[in-house]
Amino acid sequence: MLRQSFLFLSRHKGLRRWFETSHHAARLTSRFVAGETLDDVLRVARHLHAEKILATLDHLGENVTTIEEAAASRGFMERTLDAIASSALPSTISIKLSQFGLDLSDRLCLENVAALAARAREIGSRVEIDMESSEYVDRTLAIVEQLHREYGCVRSVLQAYLHRTLDDARRMNSLGIPIRLCKGAYKEPPSVAFPEKSKVDETYIRLARLLVEDGAYPAFATHDPRMIQAVRDHVAHTGRSTSGFEFQMLYGVRRDLQRDLVAQGYRLRLYVPYGDAWYPYFMRRLAERPANVFFITRNLLRA
Repeated sequence: MLRQSFLFLSRHKGLRRWFETSHHAARLTSRFVAGETLDDVLRVARHLHAEKILATLDHLGENVTTIEEAAASRGFMERTLDAIASSALPSTISIKLSQFGLDLSDRLCLENVAALAARAREIGSRVEIDMESSEYVDRTLAIVEQLHREYGCVRSVLQAYLHRTLDDARRMNSLGIPIRLCKGAYKEPPSVAFPEKSKVDETYIRLARLLVEDGAYPAFATHDPRMIQAVRDHVAHTGRSTSGFEFQMLYGVRRDLQRDLVAQGYRLRLYVPYGDAWYPYFMRRLAERPANVFFITRNLLRA
């Protein structure tokens, strides 16, 4: 019922106008979205760099439905990579393959993303490939493996709540492909994903230990202090250098934890979205998993 309600709200023109004009909505969006333009997100990336925080930049957008839309997404991210290079920032880009034509054809998507990987390799950057719902996992990982073989500058998200992820992580480790580990945010059936939070947490820790031991420059995406401490404890146990992995968080979320991690000498990278498609992005996240609204509200109240 909640999902249907959020989907209805996402199409409600009056609510959208309120979000676009309200002072309270502006506070919400400015907290979590860098702005609408490339200049806006570069300004944020430079500010973060001055605070010894890395950034991965994502131009927001929906699943594309035409070849032209996929080409436009590629153009936006090519310009983002060019700007990263000209600004001498140690930033990466984050992308979702459905924004580059995966729903149209695997070949089209691969061609678009290969162009980004080639440019990222030229400038010493990386393409961080986000994971979408479970129906995309096999095709996403196949593209990741091919890009890794040809360019070597990609990192793929794996989601701890999926039953399959332990096997996927072992395969990625054996191929030397870096992984960004998150818990997972999409609504999935129990046949595909663990429904219990305790089981997701348990699996996240198990996967994190595997990545600390065998992963190629893994990233641990979490705002959960217990997950962070579990990673830190296993790093101390194995003796892995703090330069051999990084934590990742969302821009604007748990800034208190962000400051603490940087002060303690850990590498931290923030996912920094930008663009004018923030409204459908925001509402889609709520529709996919209504619990996300409680996460956002709770963290707005924190430092």
